[in-house]
Amino acid sequence: MRFDSLTIMKITNPLNPINMKRHVSYPKIHQFRNVITDINHQVNFIGLDENGEPQYDPSISKPTLTFKGTVKLHGTNASVCFNAQEGLWVQSRQNIIALGNDNAGFCVFVNKYKEVFLQLIHQISDDHSIDKETCIISIYGEWAGKGIQKGVGINQLDKAFYIFGVKISGLEREQFDSYWVSSKDYKHEESRIFNIEDFETFSVDVDFNMPQLAQEKLAQITEQVEKECPVAKAFGIENGTGEGVVWSVEYKQKVHRFKVKGEKHSVTKVKKLASVDVEKLKSIQEFVNYSVTENRFNQAIENTFGNAPLDVTKMGDLIRWVVKDIMSEESDTLTENGLEPKDVNKYISNRTREMFFEQLDKEAFLN
Repeated sequence: MRFDSLTIMKITNPLNPINMKRHVSYPKIHQFRNVITDINHQVNFIGLDENGEPQYDPSISKPTLTFKGTVKLHGTNASVCFNAQEGLWVQSRQNIIALGNDNAGFCVFVNKYKEVFLQLIHQISDDHSIDKETCIISIYGEWAGKGIQKGVGINQLDKAFYIFGVKISGLEREQFDSYWVSSKDYKHEESRIFNIEDFETFSVDVDFNMPQLAQEKLAQITEQVEKECPVAKAFGIENGTGEGVVWSVEYKQKVHRFKVKGEKHSVTKVKKLASVDVEKLKSIQEFVNYSVTENRFNQAIENTFGNAPLDVTKMGDLIRWVVKDIMSEESDTLTENGLEPKDVNKYISNRTREMFFEQLDKEAFLN
């Protein structure tokens, strides 16, 4: 790929003032509970009312999504951005940086390997049909290694850039919604530019009808990574401490991420993530499947509506009938499983609500 003299000047001299370049930040990575809320909102959102207020339908059944986990490195967030008009610029998490205002030597590193970074930008543009004249291409990663942080295995390694994201943005913030493209194919190991997906990765299925069931596995994987960082191990560092795991999934064209850190690096103990009784949750799930049957639901329909058509305004009466009937007939089963009404009522209600709307849809189709 060839670049004109103006572009080369802007790349070679990071101190050169560039009028249109802007800081393109990497989004904050939240906690598991935040992702649960966000996914639920996406699932339940049915549109805006006449006043422009969002409307949600909690009866919609929630999906099971497979999250991919990559090792979270303890270094400093760094990125390289490019636009054909402005050339290449370098960023820390919060600022555009330059040789005279560097962040742990990352700008020096980019300046040294600027041709490699330009090749990666060109590859991304070709792979995803990106117009470099009208878009900003941003490559995000962790700048990590000796002297950047303390207390982790990768501190014993020479500094390197570990790519974990590629984002496409407009020249102006309001120009269009930014979006992410796959970053797994981009690296240049000879220049110590690695890709985090080339190291050990993890997978966990999260059923958003009962997401707590995934917490035990999340905690186990986090403790495993903290005990021995897979990235440090890949370079021959045995028993080097790891920081944690970043989990991500794309659902309905939106990327959701959350992080789980080990106890040595977390502001809240990782044990809190696993402080759920998994066996109890499984018992609840089994009890609901056992008790909220098609027959019981049909009885509830008959007792609530008789021969009248189904009416959403009476759904509360339907749910109360089901809960009361189960408590009356299945209290001994509940006790045998070590459960109380307060443990299961919410889940019985949710399942009954789902079945009610399924019945509404079925009748609408038949009519």
